[in-house]
Amino acid sequence: MADRLFAFVAGEASGDLLAAPVIGALRRRDRHARCAGIAGDRMIAQGCEAWWHVRELSVRGYAEVIGELPRLLRLRAQLRERVLREQASVFVGVDAPDFNLRLETRLREAGVPTVHYVSPSIWAWRRDRIEKIRRAADRVLLVFPFEQAIYDRAGIAATYVGHPLASEIPLAPDTRAARARLGVDGDPLIAALPGSRRAEVDHIAPVLFDALARLARRDPGARFVVPAAGVELRGRLEALLAAAPDAALYTTLVDGRSHDCIEAADGALVASGTATLEVALYKKPMVIVYRMPRVSWWIMRRMGYLPWVGLPNILANESLVPELLQDDANAQAIADALMRQLDDPARCEQLRERFAALHETLRRDTPALAADAILETAKR
Repeated sequence: MADRLFAFVAGEASGDLLAAPVIGALRRRDRHARCAGIAGDRMIAQGCEAWWHVRELSVRGYAEVIGELPRLLRLRAQLRERVLREQASVFVGVDAPDFNLRLETRLREAGVPTVHYVSPSIWAWRRDRIEKIRRAADRVLLVFPFEQAIYDRAGIAATYVGHPLASEIPLAPDTRAARARLGVDGDPLIAALPGSRRAEVDHIAPVLFDALARLARRDPGARFVVPAAGVELRGRLEALLAAAPDAALYTTLVDGRSHDCIEAADGALVASGTATLEVALYKKPMVIVYRMPRVSWWIMRRMGYLPWVGLPNILANESLVPELLQDDANAQAIADALMRQLDDPARCEQLRERFAALHETLRRDTPALAADAILETAKR
């Protein structure tokens, strides 16, 4: 029997993280499965052939996308042609809805079954996307349980598969062991996660490093750890840290290993995104921070429906942890918001209990459930 092509597109590092274990499960279930498309390092390690690397799609924000749009449109057209030419059994778009939904629609119209993995945040903004999703996807794989009712009401086939991070991250974190692995310590030890893209780092890291400097002046025992998502970003973080010597003196920059950094820490300053969920699953107090170009911020605020941007708050449907966004995200406010949590042991324990309950809700055999749904879609 000839190999069957399962085409995947991950749009960024978080998509690579989501797709990789699904690819592994898919290939274990179907020895004739050949996976290929736009892949990151984790997907490649699971046997996915990278026609393009995920870095090709890692663009953030409305203003930033404009300059890259011609290249992205050419890439999408080339990808569509290749998926059709190689007669894919199914196409799986992993997150990246601005890129994937249009591609899925065109492929579905051409007869290729389509799966969209991770629902766009229609419950937070851009509710009009539900109709785009209806046209684009034969099935949607959901990572949050409350999304099932939304898709059931809309009459769109969807399967809740849990969030893969909930299985990857231990229910009981071992802070001491993580510190030993990293060779770091501090009282307190703070993790700063300014994002996985150059644009995010440029806008968020400076204010986080300024906040770290203020924390160091307030508490001489404080130490900081910062994971760098790739060689290029490490160089940029080194340059930004050099411009903040009061923080740099007490900061350890780590290549990757963001989970070790979070697990080792007493608390975190974290850019809005998947990393906020990771910090919650490690049961750590946090301050969620986000800054972007003003044009992008203006557009995002006009489209917003929920009062929160951080996944822990959205999933809890309440303000569990502080969010400081755009002009509110100044160094003093960030430092104060974190220390208010760390100085309140009862509050920290309450957060641990809430995050533990959240962890249990999201914990499923995600790779197996997702692979089964993809194989079923391919059969149809």
